[in-house]
Amino acid sequence: MDSKLTDKQASDFELMDTTGRKIRLSDYRSAKNVVLVFNRSLY
Repeated sequence: MDSKLTDKQASDFELMDTTGRKIRLSDYRSAKNVVLVFNRSLY
């Protein structure tokens, strides 16, 4: 994978989890890896 894409910090954003709790990407900044899954079939 091109390191130009993987070495950049993602912009912060906020979404609701499946229980309605607001989650911000910045809440996990100190984590080594973050995996995001967008599943349209849940809505």
